[in-house]
Amino acid sequence: MPEAGQTSQSQNAARKLRVVMAQLDFLVGDIPGNTDLILEATQRAWTEHQADIVVFPELCLTGYPPEDLLLRPSLDLRVREALEKLQSAALPPAMVIGAPIRSGGLLYNAALVIEAGQIRGRYFKRFPPNYQVFDEKRYFAEGSDTLVLDIKGQPVGITVCEDLWKDGPLEDAAAAGARLILNLNASPYDIDKQARRKALLERKSRENRVSIVYVNLVGGQDELVFDGGSMVYDHSGGLSAEVPQFEEGLYPVDFLCEHHCQPISRSLPPEPQLEANVYSALVTGVRDYVNKNGFKSVVLGLSGGIDSAVTLAVAVDALGKERVRAVMMPFRYTSSISLEDAEAEATALGVQYDVFSIEPMYDAFMAALAEPFAGTKPDTTEENLQARLRGVLLMSLSNKFGSLVLTTGNKSEMAVGYSTLYGDMAGGFDVLKDVPKTLVFRLARYRNTLSPVIPERVITRPPSAELAPDQKDEDSLPGYDVLDKILNLYVERDYSADAIVAEGFERADVDRVVRLVDINEYKRRQAPIGVRITERGFGKDRRYPITNGWKSGK
Repeated sequence: MPEAGQTSQSQNAARKLRVVMAQLDFLVGDIPGNTDLILEATQRAWTEHQADIVVFPELCLTGYPPEDLLLRPSLDLRVREALEKLQSAALPPAMVIGAPIRSGGLLYNAALVIEAGQIRGRYFKRFPPNYQVFDEKRYFAEGSDTLVLDIKGQPVGITVCEDLWKDGPLEDAAAAGARLILNLNASPYDIDKQARRKALLERKSRENRVSIVYVNLVGGQDELVFDGGSMVYDHSGGLSAEVPQFEEGLYPVDFLCEHHCQPISRSLPPEPQLEANVYSALVTGVRDYVNKNGFKSVVLGLSGGIDSAVTLAVAVDALGKERVRAVMMPFRYTSSISLEDAEAEATALGVQYDVFSIEPMYDAFMAALAEPFAGTKPDTTEENLQARLRGVLLMSLSNKFGSLVLTTGNKSEMAVGYSTLYGDMAGGFDVLKDVPKTLVFRLARYRNTLSPVIPERVITRPPSAELAPDQKDEDSLPGYDVLDKILNLYVERDYSADAIVAEGFERADVDRVVRLVDINEYKRRQAPIGVRITERGFGKDRRYPITNGWKSGK
């Protein structure tokens, strides 16, 4: 190994290659806009970084996932026009982009290499995934070929996303002589995803003696959040470069290519803590959903509880205080503590804050219902009416001012149905939909490390919907520490009730929780979408029939 500042004979003979990872946010369906973004990024990669190759994410031309837009009759024409525009620009770097390409009457998830105004190579994804949130086999045929192309004098292999996770495509490219693999991705975020990616890339690069450039999409698309986290691994399995998650940008990496294409330097960001990582995912998901759908602002009900407090903080961090409105809607059961804490949260974050009592509306409804309700006792009907009145107020503000209503239910509540249809579920986007209650508490403490915006007693006092006197969530549910563990086993890991009991949980708690999850599928079907942060969110991940006779004991 030569000393610093010295150059060996083999290094004199080696060639330098600069690859720029274009970790960018593309809008699904906006093929002209995405084409312009690709051209602008390639031009910048050349003028600012003198790039030899610019690598973009999977299906960047259409955005990901395009879903049934891929079935539109005009798709092929729009893609063809976009590719002609990219070729006619004839920019100096080689562009490696993702696009849907039709060949032989079949549609493929493809990677294309465009250089010197020509499409020099096409690679068709060999393993379109069909699990969790992925549904690619609905649209794409399976490719079968390997692509190793001479780019700037180096043998470079191309693969797309899932092809890295399966054995075959990368191994075939390495066997065909590739020294460097470019892998295009649209890999959505979940809490443990980056660690799993790293373990895979380390093994694949080491076993095949190739360097791998892994470029991932960033940004929010409906319930999905793409975290970026683009990386480079050298041929010995070492992590040489990692791009910060959730940050757009162009990131250059230099390689010295002789017997191998070896990254020259190391660039690694600090490892983020889990709470910071999840919080960034929520902020990204809210920002892109609101902005990409053209909403001017958001409005939410601020109750003085922890869920709405965290939702408010995320909204302000995503959009700025000027675009966020918080509304407190007290009733006779609302405590003075809740009123004080809600006002303190709104003041700390500087948002518009209104207080509208639902008492007069409630009294009017109860008067109208007095005759049919005569002789009955108060029950959840009266509690749900309170929630529904609040939903009507928020939706009215939404209609009048063009604001998106953010709902505040967490995953634990969504799982067991502790929410009211057309009440606290009324809205367009649920920020905490995939966040268990125990993690909500951790996110509140994390957010307060950035600036104190959530009063301590909001975090420490027992959670309550305040729909009845002295009501607490744990009056009718196991404690959240227990509840979230049961839900994790049943919802995310598919344990049966018997298997959960065998893990040490009380039979009565397990049976109650499992039954609540099963009977509340109809509510979840009507819930707004929200940011997915786990491997099994209530959305595309988990598709259970509402009407069914399945027994969950075994």
